[in-house]
Amino acid sequence: MRKKNAGALFMDFHISPDDRVGGRPKKARGRAAVAKKAPRGSRVEPQFDDSAVYADGPPRRGKPQRGKAKKVRGRRKPLTLSRMFGKLVYWLFVMGVWGGIAVAGIVIYYAVQLPSSDTWAVPDRPANIRIVSSDGQLLSNRGKTGGEAISLRELPYYVPAAVLAIEDKRFYEHIGVDPIGIIRALINNTAEGRITAGGSTITQQLAKNLFLTPDQTIGRKVQEALLALWLEQNYNKEAILELYLNRVFFGNGATGIEAAAQVYFGKSARNLSLGEAAVLAGSLKAPSAYNAKKDPEGAAQRARVVLREMADEGYISAAEAKAAAIDPNQRIRTKVTGAESYVADWVESLMTAYIGEINEDVIVSTTIDWDLQKHAEFVVREAVANQGEERGFSQGALVAMDVDGTVRALVGGTDYAQSQFNRAVSARRQPGSAFKPFVYLAAMEKGYTPETVADDAPFDYNGWSPQNASGKYAGPVTLRNALAYSLNTVSGRLAIDVGPEKVVEAAMRLGISTPMAAVPSIALGTSEVSLLELTAAYAPFANGGIGVIANVITRIETASGKVLYEAIPAGPGQVIQPEIVAEMNDMLTTALEIGTGKKAQLDGWPIAGKTGTSQKARDAMFIGYSARMVTGIWLGNDDDTATKLSGGNVPVEIWSAFMTKAHAGMAVAELPGAYVRTEVTDVALQPMEQPERPKRTLVDLLGDIFAGN
Repeated sequence: MRKKNAGALFMDFHISPDDRVGGRPKKARGRAAVAKKAPRGSRVEPQFDDSAVYADGPPRRGKPQRGKAKKVRGRRKPLTLSRMFGKLVYWLFVMGVWGGIAVAGIVIYYAVQLPSSDTWAVPDRPANIRIVSSDGQLLSNRGKTGGEAISLRELPYYVPAAVLAIEDKRFYEHIGVDPIGIIRALINNTAEGRITAGGSTITQQLAKNLFLTPDQTIGRKVQEALLALWLEQNYNKEAILELYLNRVFFGNGATGIEAAAQVYFGKSARNLSLGEAAVLAGSLKAPSAYNAKKDPEGAAQRARVVLREMADEGYISAAEAKAAAIDPNQRIRTKVTGAESYVADWVESLMTAYIGEINEDVIVSTTIDWDLQKHAEFVVREAVANQGEERGFSQGALVAMDVDGTVRALVGGTDYAQSQFNRAVSARRQPGSAFKPFVYLAAMEKGYTPETVADDAPFDYNGWSPQNASGKYAGPVTLRNALAYSLNTVSGRLAIDVGPEKVVEAAMRLGISTPMAAVPSIALGTSEVSLLELTAAYAPFANGGIGVIANVITRIETASGKVLYEAIPAGPGQVIQPEIVAEMNDMLTTALEIGTGKKAQLDGWPIAGKTGTSQKARDAMFIGYSARMVTGIWLGNDDDTATKLSGGNVPVEIWSAFMTKAHAGMAVAELPGAYVRTEVTDVALQPMEQPERPKRTLVDLLGDIFAGN
């Protein structure tokens, strides 16, 4: 027995050869060998014998697994309906959260692009200019909106009701943005397969009109919603609805319910019928598509939809809706824009000069007589319609004023809807012989008289050779007859004799403001002037020699009644001496008794005037007057083409028809000045060699002179 080591009192072991360093281990056999090989990943408990104990249990039988051990999973639970619903709710919630975050980000992104809400304010409505006749009749509205603002309480109840029924049924329930309305619109649009309704509320539409551009973008819709919420927080529902009705666009240049009522029906929104209110409300969806002027049938059909919606919402009964519906076989009767719009344009052009910049609604009272204005429009249109094609003219203009320059009627064309160009105020035309009174005025002021004899014969003056329109010449003739028969050679001789500059000075003194060239040919009316200034320049002949300024505005005041302008009598004073006025009236009266204007008639009134026809008959004029009124007529074409007119035919006919109406009920009055005719004075004007002519009496010669210039 081996002796125990002193240091090993309790343990007795020895090292076998196999345990030595470099010793060869014995091969394990059978199950022990397998058991000793620990699977990868298993924890081995330390032992002192040949066996091994595994904390994870004995290894599985079979082929040893390599690599990482697979996790052991439990059995899947069956997919039930409740589990499916739960998952759906879960994912919808997740998507909603992320969608909400995305929407919030978009809202914040576009919100920061708006100015600070502290600076938000409803912009002032552009000022309206309400222009009325002398008796208060509305002529037209002018300004960017085309109509004045009107309060909600001034409207019939069915006007705002029609708008709410078709545009925003839940107006009084939503907060500016209507999710229910949006969902309903989506459902309807999906069912129809096309966009039939929008989700924007009236408040959103107002926000767009007030603050934003009409661009159809996500950014604009987001900003529109934010601004709608702000409007709802700062204004009550009635104020929002009133703002909307006064700012929404109805087409045809009409912004606001009052402008639309005037444009389409020629009446105030205060007087709209139920059917008319439905027409206007129906147009809001698409003013260009449901325009009562452009497409009356489409507008009527849309109006029936509005009336049905009003009945469904309880605003009106079904019987009222049926009664108000427009008969499909009848067209909507809309207002025809009249010639008074030419007056309104002229008045609007004067406003800045009268009161400066316009910052609030104003009412402009004018001198226009409504009845005479409509009569003037009628006679001009009738002449163009009845004789225009035959005589080759398509346009006409008329200016009528009292002898103090107060304008009573003005027609700037035959159809304002077709052409807004004002031929009475803005057009400049050659007056032809209608300018000759200023030549004769200069001659009278030099000392000539109506009995002064001049030679009607061809002549040449520095290359200028005026000729009579008829090609015939009368020889010696008094100035009275020379003006009556509109002899060009005599007028030319007078202009040369007194000096063209004197003729220009006389014309400007009487009111012609258009620049004129001081040349001999001015004697034949070659310088272009407007019908308005030419008519006003005749007024001194009718009133005793007092110069006038054509005036149309009598008063301008704000809607609250503050007076901004009040007309006072004004003018250049005496521009013709009374004795000269008498001589001019003597000659111009003769022109209507035996001369080119002899067709003019005025029921026993003493009248005077002068016809005028420009070169190639491109313009035909007549300016005539009584002791009460001066009226000027122009006919022609906008393209300056020749006509078959003369101042003595159609223009005189129009003048007579209008002046007869204008003088109805007036007491007959004599023209100013009483000229006593004296002996004929034989004065040679620019004597020159004349061709030899056969001897004829003056009466025979004058009979050959044309009567149409």
